[in-house]
Amino acid sequence: MASQTGPRTGKLYALAFGAHPDDVELSCGATLLKIVGEGHAVAVCDLTKGEMGTLGTPETRKKEAERAAQVMRYSSRTMLDLGDSKLFYNEENLAEIIRIIRNHRPETVFANPPDERHPDHVKASKLVTDAVYYAGLRQLETRMDGVVQQPHRPGHLLYYIQFRHLDPDIIVDVSDTFLESREGVLAFGSQFYREGAREEPATLINRKEFLTGLEARARYFGEQIGVQYGEGFLLPSKMAVRNFTSAFPSSTDTMR
Repeated sequence: MASQTGPRTGKLYALAFGAHPDDVELSCGATLLKIVGEGHAVAVCDLTKGEMGTLGTPETRKKEAERAAQVMRYSSRTMLDLGDSKLFYNEENLAEIIRIIRNHRPETVFANPPDERHPDHVKASKLVTDAVYYAGLRQLETRMDGVVQQPHRPGHLLYYIQFRHLDPDIIVDVSDTFLESREGVLAFGSQFYREGAREEPATLINRKEFLTGLEARARYFGEQIGVQYGEGFLLPSKMAVRNFTSAFPSSTDTMR
């Protein structure tokens, strides 16, 4: 079963998957806002309800995810129920993700990285990676609301970076959108440190330093490309350059 916020169908530019609600906002939210700012539609799909999280409840997480979708201006947000901490690689889960891809028909897909601390993140990465490929197979039939879906294989797959320090293949300049993207992160208030809040069980992400660490990483990635903030991504294969001057525009950097 899935819950949906916003329009259900229609081709869009980017579709971002997360194993849990808040994965996307924490890892590539500023890039998604950049895409929206460039005039393209973005949708998000959470594979689970985050029901095994130490803090909050599934109901709270759902409301927070809906709030984040509004703040981040997503065209839609889908919350699947594939099982937090039970996110197994099987035919049923794979088919659910293929349906989402074929429904939205994105040009670009974002996914959890294949090397990660949380086992669900690793499993989500494998599921989405394979679904991106299988969604393009004409002989693999899926239906939504009883209607046979048309095959669609996205042109691009990018893995965002989460807990582990990974060297990105590309870094996106998010200097104009990083601070705004924090509103999407803070929509998940049950998960993070709150000044004056009652004492709660300690988790990795509700430490006071956690959000500061996220900003430090964004500044570090930004420094690598000479800007204020950056978000890094891994590519599953080598990137082809078809329009050379678009990939390598004229530079105004001062020679040092």
